Amino acid sequence: MAPVRAWRYLRLALHLASGVATATVFPAVSDATRRHLRQRWSRRLLAALGVDMEQHGVAITPGSLLVANHISWLDIFVINALAPSAFVSKAEVKAWPVVGWLAARNETVFLRRGSRGHAKIINAEIGALLDGGRNVAIFPEGTTTDGSHVLHFHAALLQPAIEAGHLIQPLAMSYHLADGRRTRAPAYDGDLSLGECIANIIATPRIVVRVAAMPPIQSTFGSRRQIAHEARNRIAAEVQRADDAAG
Repeated sequence: MAPVRAWRYLRLALHLASGVATATVFPAVSDATRRHLRQRWSRRLLAALGVDMEQHGVAITPGSLLVANHISWLDIFVINALAPSAFVSKAEVKAWPVVGWLAARNETVFLRRGSRGHAKIINAEIGALLDGGRNVAIFPEGTTTDGSHVLHFHAALLQPAIEAGHLIQPLAMSYHLADGRRTRAPAYDGDLSLGECIANIIATPRIVVRVAAMPPIQSTFGSRRQIAHEARNRIAAEVQRADDAAG
Protein backbone atom coordinates (compact mmCIF):
# COMPACT_ATOMS: atom_id res chain seq x y z
CA MET A 1 0.00 0.00 0.00
CA ALA A 2 2.88 2.43 0.65
CA PRO A 3 3.76 2.83 -3.06
CA VAL A 4 0.08 3.41 -3.89
CA ARG A 5 -0.22 6.10 -1.21
CA ALA A 6 2.98 7.78 -2.37
CA TRP A 7 1.72 7.77 -5.95
CA ARG A 8 -1.61 9.30 -4.89
CA TYR A 9 0.14 12.05 -2.90
CA LEU A 10 2.29 12.80 -5.94
CA ARG A 11 -0.73 12.88 -8.25
CA LEU A 12 -2.57 15.15 -5.80
CA ALA A 13 0.34 17.59 -5.60
CA LEU A 14 0.72 17.70 -9.38
CA HIS A 15 -3.02 18.11 -9.83
CA LEU A 16 -3.20 20.99 -7.35
CA ALA A 17 -0.37 22.66 -9.25
CA SER A 18 -2.28 22.20 -12.49
CA GLY A 19 -5.34 23.71 -10.80
CA VAL A 20 -3.38 26.83 -9.89
CA ALA A 21 -2.13 27.10 -13.48
CA THR A 22 -5.63 26.58 -14.86
CA ALA A 23 -7.18 29.19 -12.56
CA THR A 24 -4.71 31.84 -13.74
CA VAL A 25 -6.21 31.72 -17.26
CA PHE A 26 -9.83 32.06 -16.07
CA PRO A 27 -9.99 35.86 -16.62
CA ALA A 28 -9.09 35.35 -20.29
CA VAL A 29 -11.67 32.68 -21.18
CA SER A 30 -15.46 32.53 -21.46
CA ASP A 31 -17.81 31.44 -18.68
CA ALA A 32 -18.58 28.23 -20.56
CA THR A 33 -14.88 27.42 -20.89
CA ARG A 34 -14.30 28.08 -17.18
CA ARG A 35 -17.12 25.72 -16.28
CA HIS A 36 -15.74 23.04 -18.58
CA LEU A 37 -12.24 23.40 -17.13
CA ARG A 38 -13.60 23.29 -13.59
CA GLN A 39 -15.60 20.14 -14.29
CA ARG A 40 -12.67 18.39 -15.94
CA TRP A 41 -10.28 19.38 -13.14
CA SER A 42 -12.73 18.18 -10.46
CA ARG A 43 -13.20 14.82 -12.17
CA ARG A 44 -9.46 14.34 -12.43
CA LEU A 45 -9.02 15.27 -8.76
CA LEU A 46 -11.43 12.51 -7.75
CA ALA A 47 -9.56 10.06 -9.98
CA ALA A 48 -6.21 11.06 -8.46
CA LEU A 49 -7.59 10.27 -5.00
CA GLY A 50 -9.10 6.93 -6.03
CA VAL A 51 -12.69 8.19 -5.81
CA ASP A 52 -15.28 6.96 -8.32
CA MET A 53 -18.56 8.82 -8.79
CA GLU A 54 -21.95 7.19 -9.30
CA GLN A 55 -24.73 9.49 -10.48
CA HIS A 56 -28.35 8.63 -9.70
CA GLY A 57 -31.73 10.29 -9.97
CA VAL A 58 -32.73 13.08 -12.34
CA ALA A 59 -30.73 15.63 -14.32
CA ILE A 60 -29.50 18.85 -12.72
CA THR A 61 -31.74 21.77 -13.67
CA PRO A 62 -29.79 24.86 -14.84
CA GLY A 63 -30.36 27.97 -12.77
CA SER A 64 -31.45 26.03 -9.67
CA LEU A 65 -30.26 26.23 -6.10
CA LEU A 66 -28.58 22.91 -5.29
CA VAL A 67 -29.11 21.87 -1.67
CA ALA A 68 -26.87 19.06 -0.41
CA ASN A 69 -25.86 17.28 2.76
CA HIS A 70 -22.26 17.98 3.80
CA ILE A 71 -19.66 15.34 4.68
CA SER A 72 -16.29 16.33 3.26
CA TRP A 73 -14.27 19.04 1.55
CA LEU A 74 -14.55 16.65 -1.41
CA ASP A 75 -18.27 17.47 -1.68
CA ILE A 76 -17.50 20.70 -3.55
CA PHE A 77 -15.49 18.89 -6.19
CA VAL A 78 -18.03 16.07 -6.46
CA ILE A 79 -20.76 18.60 -7.28
CA ASN A 80 -18.46 20.45 -9.69
CA ALA A 81 -17.67 17.14 -11.40
CA LEU A 82 -21.41 16.62 -11.84
CA ALA A 83 -22.58 20.18 -12.59
CA PRO A 84 -20.13 23.12 -12.26
CA SER A 85 -21.66 25.49 -9.72
CA ALA A 86 -20.99 28.53 -7.63
CA PHE A 87 -20.74 27.68 -3.93
CA VAL A 88 -21.59 29.36 -0.67
CA SER A 89 -18.89 28.51 1.87
CA LYS A 90 -17.79 29.61 5.30
CA ALA A 91 -15.23 32.41 5.22
CA GLU A 92 -12.58 30.25 6.93
CA VAL A 93 -12.16 28.14 3.77
CA LYS A 94 -10.58 31.13 2.03
CA ALA A 95 -7.56 30.81 4.34
CA TRP A 96 -6.91 27.14 3.50
CA PRO A 97 -3.63 26.63 1.61
CA VAL A 98 -4.10 26.20 -2.16
CA VAL A 99 -7.69 24.91 -1.79
CA GLY A 100 -8.86 28.28 -0.46
CA TRP A 101 -7.08 30.14 -3.27
CA LEU A 102 -8.69 27.87 -5.85
CA ALA A 103 -12.11 28.26 -4.23
CA ALA A 104 -11.84 32.05 -4.34
CA ARG A 105 -11.23 31.88 -8.10
CA ASN A 106 -14.05 29.46 -8.74
CA GLU A 107 -17.07 31.62 -7.95
CA THR A 108 -17.19 30.70 -4.28
CA VAL A 109 -19.28 33.11 -2.22
CA PHE A 110 -17.73 33.33 1.25
CA LEU A 111 -20.17 33.84 4.11
CA ARG A 112 -19.22 35.51 7.39
CA ARG A 113 -21.37 33.89 10.04
CA GLY A 114 -23.33 36.09 12.42
CA SER A 115 -23.38 39.17 10.17
CA ARG A 116 -26.89 40.09 9.00
CA GLY A 117 -25.59 42.84 6.76
CA HIS A 118 -23.19 40.47 5.05
CA ALA A 119 -25.95 37.88 4.66
CA LYS A 120 -28.00 40.39 2.65
CA ILE A 121 -25.04 40.96 0.33
CA ILE A 122 -24.59 37.21 -0.07
CA ASN A 123 -28.29 36.75 -0.86
CA ALA A 124 -28.03 39.40 -3.58
CA GLU A 125 -25.00 37.64 -5.09
CA ILE A 126 -26.79 34.28 -5.06
CA GLY A 127 -29.89 35.80 -6.65
CA ALA A 128 -27.84 37.37 -9.44
CA LEU A 129 -26.10 34.07 -10.22
CA LEU A 130 -29.40 32.19 -10.36
CA ASP A 131 -30.97 34.90 -12.53
CA GLY A 132 -28.05 34.41 -14.91
CA GLY A 133 -28.88 30.72 -15.32
CA ARG A 134 -26.08 29.50 -13.07
CA ASN A 135 -26.37 26.76 -10.49
CA VAL A 136 -25.51 27.72 -6.92
CA ALA A 137 -24.80 25.01 -4.33
CA ILE A 138 -25.27 25.34 -0.59
CA PHE A 139 -24.81 23.05 2.43
CA PRO A 140 -27.64 24.12 4.76
CA GLU A 141 -26.56 21.89 7.65
CA GLY A 142 -23.92 24.54 8.31
CA THR A 143 -21.32 21.92 9.24
CA THR A 144 -20.11 18.47 8.24
CA THR A 145 -21.10 15.05 9.57
CA ASP A 146 -19.63 11.56 9.20
CA GLY A 147 -22.31 10.82 6.60
CA SER A 148 -24.42 8.51 8.76
CA HIS A 149 -27.16 11.10 9.30
CA VAL A 150 -28.43 14.46 8.07
CA LEU A 151 -28.68 17.42 10.43
CA HIS A 152 -31.33 20.15 10.57
CA PHE A 153 -31.27 22.48 7.55
CA HIS A 154 -30.89 26.22 8.12
CA ALA A 155 -33.36 27.87 5.77
CA ALA A 156 -31.95 31.40 5.44
CA LEU A 157 -29.82 30.76 2.34
CA LEU A 158 -32.85 29.46 0.45
CA GLN A 159 -34.37 32.94 0.51
CA PRO A 160 -32.82 34.37 -2.69
CA ALA A 161 -34.02 31.38 -4.72
CA ILE A 162 -37.50 31.67 -3.25
CA GLU A 163 -37.70 35.43 -3.79
CA ALA A 164 -36.69 35.13 -7.45
CA GLY A 165 -38.86 32.07 -8.13
CA HIS A 166 -36.01 29.67 -8.82
CA LEU A 167 -36.12 25.91 -8.25
CA ILE A 168 -34.50 24.27 -5.22
CA GLN A 169 -32.97 20.89 -6.12
CA PRO A 170 -31.89 18.44 -3.39
CA LEU A 171 -28.70 16.40 -3.80
CA ALA A 172 -27.94 13.44 -1.54
CA MET A 173 -24.30 12.39 -1.19
CA SER A 174 -22.86 9.34 0.49
CA TYR A 175 -19.42 7.71 0.42
CA HIS A 176 -18.96 3.95 0.19
CA LEU A 177 -16.30 1.27 -0.09
CA ALA A 178 -16.06 -0.97 -3.15
CA ASP A 179 -18.36 -3.53 -1.48
CA GLY A 180 -21.07 -0.92 -0.91
CA ARG A 181 -20.55 -0.33 2.81
CA ARG A 182 -20.52 3.28 3.92
CA THR A 183 -17.11 4.71 4.79
CA ARG A 184 -16.24 7.69 6.92
CA ALA A 185 -12.78 8.03 5.34
CA PRO A 186 -13.70 11.27 3.49
CA ALA A 187 -15.49 12.77 6.51
CA TYR A 188 -14.05 16.12 7.55
CA ASP A 189 -15.78 16.45 10.89
CA GLY A 190 -15.00 16.97 14.56
CA ASP A 191 -11.40 17.90 15.35
CA LEU A 192 -9.98 16.25 12.23
CA SER A 193 -7.45 18.36 10.35
CA LEU A 194 -7.48 18.76 6.58
CA GLY A 195 -4.21 16.83 6.36
CA GLU A 196 -5.62 13.94 8.41
CA CYS A 197 -8.73 13.83 6.22
CA ILE A 198 -6.64 13.71 3.04
CA ALA A 199 -4.52 10.92 4.57
CA ASN A 200 -7.67 8.90 5.36
CA ILE A 201 -8.89 9.25 1.77
CA ILE A 202 -5.54 8.30 0.26
CA ALA A 203 -5.23 5.28 2.59
CA THR A 204 -8.54 3.84 1.37
CA PRO A 205 -8.04 1.60 -1.71
CA ARG A 206 -11.24 2.69 -3.45
CA ILE A 207 -14.04 5.07 -2.51
CA VAL A 208 -17.34 5.38 -4.36
CA VAL A 209 -19.29 8.60 -3.92
CA ARG A 210 -22.96 8.17 -4.68
CA VAL A 211 -24.75 11.36 -5.77
CA ALA A 212 -28.53 11.30 -6.16
CA ALA A 213 -30.25 14.33 -7.65
CA MET A 214 -33.93 14.52 -6.77
CA PRO A 215 -36.74 16.36 -8.59
CA PRO A 216 -36.61 20.10 -7.89
CA ILE A 217 -38.88 21.74 -5.35
CA GLN A 218 -40.89 24.73 -6.56
CA SER A 219 -40.32 28.00 -4.72
CA THR A 220 -44.10 28.13 -4.20
CA PHE A 221 -44.06 24.85 -2.23
CA GLY A 222 -44.33 26.74 1.05
CA SER A 223 -42.29 28.91 3.39
CA ARG A 224 -38.52 28.69 3.29
CA ARG A 225 -38.61 26.59 6.47
CA GLN A 226 -41.08 24.19 4.87
CA ILE A 227 -38.93 23.94 1.74
CA ALA A 228 -35.78 23.38 3.84
CA HIS A 229 -37.59 20.68 5.84
CA GLU A 230 -38.80 18.96 2.66
CA ALA A 231 -35.33 19.04 1.07
CA ARG A 232 -33.75 17.71 4.24
CA ASN A 233 -36.24 14.83 4.51
CA ARG A 234 -35.74 13.83 0.87
CA ILE A 235 -31.96 13.81 1.27
CA ALA A 236 -32.10 11.89 4.56
CA ALA A 237 -34.36 9.25 2.98
CA GLU A 238 -32.00 8.86 0.02
CA VAL A 239 -28.95 8.52 2.29
CA GLN A 240 -30.79 5.81 4.23
CA ARG A 241 -31.71 4.03 1.00
CA ALA A 242 -28.06 3.98 -0.04
CA ASP A 243 -27.13 2.38 3.29
CA ASP A 244 -29.97 -0.15 3.05
CA ALA A 245 -28.91 -1.14 -0.47
CA ALA A 246 -25.44 -1.97 0.88
CA GLY A 247 -27.00 -4.44 3.30
